[in-house]
Parts: sequence; C-alpha cells; structure tokens
Amino acid sequence: MSERQKMLSGESYNINDPELVELRKIACQKREELNKTSQIDTAKRSAILKSLFGATGETIYIESTFYCDYGENIYVGENFYANFNCVILDVAEVHIGKNCLLGPQVGLYTATHPLDRDQRIKPIDLAKPITIGDNCWIGGHATINPGVTLGDNVVVGSGSVVTKSFGNNVLIGGNPARVIKTIDNNQLTVAA
Repeated sequence: MSERQKMLSGESYNINDPELVELRKIACQKREELNKTSQIDTAKRSAILKSLFGATGETIYIESTFYCDYGENIYVGENFYANFNCVILDVAEVHIGKNCLLGPQVGLYTATHPLDRDQRIKPIDLAKPITIGDNCWIGGHATINPGVTLGDNVVVGSGSVVTKSFGNNVLIGGNPARVIKTIDNNQLTVAA
C-alpha cells in the first residue's frame, strides 16, 4: 500500500513520501494562483478551484486567502461558498454537501497527531475524514475537528469547536460544541 493510500485510509503514513510532497507542491501552486487572482474574476477563480478540488458543483466561490494541503481530497456540492481565510486540511477526504456556507476564518482539520511525544516528532501522521451535509452554515472562526460528521441543515455558531458528530436540523455552538436547539425548518432566521 502506498503512503497516499495509507493516508486516505486513516492509517499512519510518512508525510515525507515523494508522491505526497509532489502533490502538496501542485496544490500550493494552484492555491497561490487562486489567492492572487482578482476577487472580481469569478470565472477564473471558479476554474482554478475546479482543477484543485476532487469534485465541485457548477457554482463555487471561495474568498482569498484560502489554504489546503492537497485540494484533490476536497469534494463540495453545488452552490458552495467560503469566506475569507478558510483553511481545509484535507489529509483525509472532506465531503461538503450542496448549498453550504463557511464564514470567515473557518477551519476544517482532518489531520491528527500521536499523543506520544516520541511518535509525534517523527514524520508520521494520521488523518480522519470530515463530512458535512447539505444546507449547512458554519459561522466565522468555527473549527471542525478530525472525524466529525455533520448532518443536513446544521448551523454551527461562530467560534465553536466541533469535536464530535451531530445529526440533522440542529444549531450547535460552544467549546466543545453542543446542541443549542433543534431548527424548525419553518423559521425565517436562526441567530448564531
């Protein structure tokens, strides 16, 4: 099994593997191109993102600056938007449904590291995937940790740290995030 296959399957992998280093370089070039492209050149920005990500819907927009590890492990649905300074560490796959919005400075982190000090200093890492359902809104400065799954219609309050998975139709918030209320789909607005 290659180091890339190990990485994507959640096993320990060598971060200095030549294939992984090359894939990160390619992603870096595309990120740099995206981040220096004018915000008003939406067609070019969309084309760059579609070449960077594993899959996208037709409508996708991410404000600068944007950072990711590989890009190709990110899959977003139709009508995706991320505000300024988004970071998606896609060492494992990140799946985001349709009609999702990420506020400014949101972080989605699949990377994790050993607790043991001696293991942590080696170039060996682990990763756990993140899945976000349809129609989700993640408020500014929120952090989604490795292995988290969020259902459909979830709203994550600003500044929240999401350390576990949640089902559909909930407003979550805090550190660590917890259910604040169930969302009634007939509500006109939800404060986060």
